Amino acid sequence: MATTNRKRKLGDLLKDAGILTEFEIVEALERKKDGQKLGDALLEQGYITEQQLLEVLELQLGIKSVSLYRYPVDRTLMELIPKDVAQRNLLLPLTQQDNTILVAMNDPMDYYAIDDLELSTGFEIKPVIASKDDILQAINKFYDLGDSELEEEEAEAHDDAPAIRIMDQILQTGVHLKASDIHIDPNEVNLSIRYRIDGVLRTERTIPKRLQNSLIARTKILSNLNITETRLPQDGRVRLVLDDKPIDLRVSTLPTVFGEKIVIRILDLSNVFKKLSELDLSPENLAKYEKAISQPSGLVLLTGPTGSGKTSTLYASINKLNREEVNIITVEDPVEYQLDGINQVQVNTGIGLTFAKGLRSILRQDPNIIMVGEIRDRETAEIAIRSALTGHMVFSTLHTNSAVAAIPRLFDMDIEPYLVVSSLSAIMAQRLVKKVCKDCKHTRPATEMEKNLFHKYEIEIEEVAEGKGCNSCKDTGYKGRMAINELLIIDDFMRQMMMNNNSMPEIQRYIKENGMKFLIDDGLAKVKQGQTTIEEVLRVATEE
Repeated sequence: MATTNRKRKLGDLLKDAGILTEFEIVEALERKKDGQKLGDALLEQGYITEQQLLEVLELQLGIKSVSLYRYPVDRTLMELIPKDVAQRNLLLPLTQQDNTILVAMNDPMDYYAIDDLELSTGFEIKPVIASKDDILQAINKFYDLGDSELEEEEAEAHDDAPAIRIMDQILQTGVHLKASDIHIDPNEVNLSIRYRIDGVLRTERTIPKRLQNSLIARTKILSNLNITETRLPQDGRVRLVLDDKPIDLRVSTLPTVFGEKIVIRILDLSNVFKKLSELDLSPENLAKYEKAISQPSGLVLLTGPTGSGKTSTLYASINKLNREEVNIITVEDPVEYQLDGINQVQVNTGIGLTFAKGLRSILRQDPNIIMVGEIRDRETAEIAIRSALTGHMVFSTLHTNSAVAAIPRLFDMDIEPYLVVSSLSAIMAQRLVKKVCKDCKHTRPATEMEKNLFHKYEIEIEEVAEGKGCNSCKDTGYKGRMAINELLIIDDFMRQMMMNNNSMPEIQRYIKENGMKFLIDDGLAKVKQGQTTIEEVLRVATEE
């Protein structure tokens, strides 16, 4: 490698390429965490995308960048470089030619790592560039596969070591892939491991059938479940630290024809403690919502199907209100995240601790703010509403398709309309849509049909963004998810309409005339900003 490049710094390369200014680099350096590399800090703070970083390094250093998604990797090279070295330095050996090994590196300017490799392997190292996620996923995939024959031999010897190792790998891969759930599915001839990423399941690997029992036993031991019980479903949880990140796992087992199926929900604790300002609410909705939840009393409802991010919004709301001088108590089923300074009660129907019973007891504990995980029946709804009327701030969730649909749902539960009317402060409906991948995002002119759709919602648009599909998003064009919301603030005129038994279409007309933005409005506004696509918005929001 040319020595001239050995002295270059990443900041200088980005400046030369005209991507960042000196001021932006200084600002990123000041805000970066201790020990964090500049490249990682710039990505985290949103100054550059991973694709831009790879292109700059490729251009300025004359080093090729590769995509490991379908790269033909020589697995025998894994023996030369231990897995922990590969993980620590974010690199992966790819192929060997004569006395040279081609190594994919996240930071090809890490000359210490290159020198160490040349010393330890005795080969000349030729770096190529790959993204961080790409390398971590490839390390998990290729180093794990190399162990499979060994695992089978060990399994024959009835040793638990392979099960422990495989389970660690499965969990680590889940965290790297930013999966929300891991499915371990027993089939007739093997076990398939599937990950739910951005709401979509995909198979990542299969494991020999003979390892099934030890793998299931390992999972049960981790989550304190009964190993001997294989005929009944079980639920457990465990908290681990993976890659220096605290992770909560919820484990569920289900007996199937081919053995027990396991689903592990990954609750990434660093991801949930978000501020309200980080939850994709439009500035207008954020201001209204913050005002609504800072009232001394009232009922605030979040609605939407399972997996629409309601829990994250609930916790962000409670975190905002969490101060020393207020007593916050929650009753949840199950307690998903444990929060400091908040008293959380876990529902246990087996011993008769229901939402309603828990809520009754909470009221004797002098709370200021109460959160009820979900309103499922009349009794819970009534106590929640009466609590809101007696000077408490109450948060809860309901499964309805829109914000306004929560009102008839409460009436259907046989609750006196005047109670509902007097207690309700705000209802927010929420859905998650996939975000356009930043690395392959491009804009194209909007079609006539698209322009007409936007025009119908009084939005003018000339172009829309979409992802071409790249290595970073596994050719899907999407990476990550964001929320779209509609927020209904109950005003006095609406209360009057509800008391006079006005029909839902009349109420809907009133809130529309009053300028409320519905899910589709918020979604299309986010399409206009280039954050998501029309297909995604129409998938979760119906046209009004």
